Amino acid sequence: MDFDLSEEQTMLKDSVERLLKDQYGFEARSKHGTGEAGYSDKMWNQYAELGLLALPFAEEDGGIGGGATETMIVMEAFGGALILEPFFASIILAGGVLRHAGNADQKAALIPAMAEGSLKMAFACAEPQGRYDLYDVETTATKDGDGWVINGKKALVLHGDSADKLIVSARTAGNARDEDGISLFIIDADAEGVTRNGYPTQDGLRAAEIALQSVKVGPDALIGSEGEAWPVISRVADEAIAALCAEAVGCFEKMHELTLEYLKTRSQFGTTIGSFQALQHRAVDMFVELEQSRSMTMYASMLATGDDAVERARAVSAAKAQIGESAKVIGREAVQLHGGVGMTMEYAIGHYFKRTTMLDILFGDANHHLKRLAQLDGLIREDS
Repeated sequence: MDFDLSEEQTMLKDSVERLLKDQYGFEARSKHGTGEAGYSDKMWNQYAELGLLALPFAEEDGGIGGGATETMIVMEAFGGALILEPFFASIILAGGVLRHAGNADQKAALIPAMAEGSLKMAFACAEPQGRYDLYDVETTATKDGDGWVINGKKALVLHGDSADKLIVSARTAGNARDEDGISLFIIDADAEGVTRNGYPTQDGLRAAEIALQSVKVGPDALIGSEGEAWPVISRVADEAIAALCAEAVGCFEKMHELTLEYLKTRSQFGTTIGSFQALQHRAVDMFVELEQSRSMTMYASMLATGDDAVERARAVSAAKAQIGESAKVIGREAVQLHGGVGMTMEYAIGHYFKRTTMLDILFGDANHHLKRLAQLDGLIREDS
């Protein structure tokens, strides 16, 4: 199997990395986060000009038609720069729902605006009691004529405080933890009955707790078929996990690079500490974890867009478990090898450690995905 990038993919990688190198250094990132939204609108518009916001959408819907490899390339670059903008929340999550379940009218009304950067969306799929189980939905949508009335609470809605529209999962039938009976709705973020409580997350990004009280929506707000949203949610979550794994690889690579630079420049006992064999071994351990994570991410990215739900789940859970374990090893070694400076807010390495810790938790930590993988009888089928 050929893992080399095509000419177009190489150009994409070079373009994104050049943009971030020029305009997203660590000090610049700190300035980008001072705005009210917690990120840079200027950078968001530049992503749009570069075509990144249109990347995963089909050409007939106003996108570029990129695939899993292109998404992996962009997310890895974004991880290396620790970007603050809502690419993952809007384009990967909410955009993924539209790609897989939106009808022609919904795609025509929303995707071109998302691609040009004028519309930001968020996917409100998690609830306070649900933890990692996205099918645990207590939010209800009750029929009201041709439309619905939605009531409930959503937790940790990534960039939900700055989104223009929300995609909300709500139960139209069944019990709270049934996979059947869940529906998806598009809601204006400033609609009557919507309350958003935004806050900064530990890694410098933004999220919101959202309350929905008697929010009325029309029939055109329903995405896909009523009560049959779980396969869509599950698929979007798996694709999102693969994207998060790619972002983590970008973080890991930068953490390894920064640590090597520090070992080569920090002097102690009359020599650079990088000359000490014990520290060299620890740097090698970081590199091994990085390459294992990269390999599993490539595997997950290849299968994340497939139609076989079981194989897809196996691949992404195996990758996410690897990412979680590698985040602990690489993060620990990076901070310890930097010494006291690694714990300061003024130095980048601690911020990478925070982000990779959050990446481990998002959509299920390593233990959650190891358990999921065990329930699926492991990564490799016995009959294969």
